Amino acid sequence: MKLLVKLVVPALFFALVLAVVPATSSAQEKHPAYLHALSDLRAARAHLNHHDGGELRHEEKEAIHHIDDAIQEIKKAAIDDGKDLNDHPPVDAGMEYVGRLRRARQLLGQAREDISHEEDNPSARGLQQRAFRHIDQAIHEVDEAIRIVASHS
Repeated sequence: MKLLVKLVVPALFFALVLAVVPATSSAQEKHPAYLHALSDLRAARAHLNHHDGGELRHEEKEAIHHIDDAIQEIKKAAIDDGKDLNDHPPVDAGMEYVGRLRRARQLLGQAREDISHEEDNPSARGLQQRAFRHIDQAIHEVDEAIRIVASHS
């Protein structure tokens, strides 16, 4: 009996691993642009979080809120890569405040481009459209923050 358990348990574990690994890798291969968008959104969020040392402005808070919502929609539409919102490349601490805002704006545009490919899954199309709306709203808020900062310079 003990010998049977020693043989069956590892065999079941191995079968489970084989069943999960191809599914995960095929999902990642099917939606690599979504993974790029998630990375871009996280990086944009990080640039907005590293403000000028003062309180985040309303526009930045709103942009971060919309970025978080876009991340959630993309995770639902594609796959969850399991990364935390704070898992992003480091932000250049020497970058000027307006430079961080502009970089965030650029990353948001890249994320929008990443998810703009035609969605072949009908159930994910609505999620994709909601992600577009959230990214567009975040872009609007960042543009407003850039305008405000530029007007005070």
